[in-house]
Amino acid sequence: QVQLVESGGGLVQPGGSLRLSCAASGNIVSIDVMGWYRQFPGKPRELVAIITSGGSTNYADSVKGRFTISRDNAKNMAYLQMNSLKSEDTAVYYCNQKGRMIVGTTLRQFDSWGQGTQVTVSS
Repeated sequence: QVQLVESGGGLVQPGGSLRLSCAASGNIVSIDVMGWYRQFPGKPRELVAIITSGGSTNYADSVKGRFTISRDNAKNMAYLQMNSLKSEDTAVYYCNQKGRMIVGTTLRQFDSWGQGTQVTVSS
């Protein structure tokens, strides 16, 4: 399978910024969609932002104008720049990537998740 490793979470004051990174490894052929999701305690995981291989993006209304998703196709990396953070952004953030990989001699689709990284916005 494709392994995703997130980094960049932590504690930040309201109004501050953080940049999350997501590194994919494995026999990847292409990554169609990279996305960031978050989960609040006791709530289901929700979409934060996604970016397609062509660079099209989509954001949750709650983060528009504050968060920016980007990708580096050569490095199989996804990023989430989070500015003007609010206490209500406190959550576990997960990276998701969907694409195609080689398993043996077979081309297969993959849909992988990272382990999650905690973002806490508090003074």
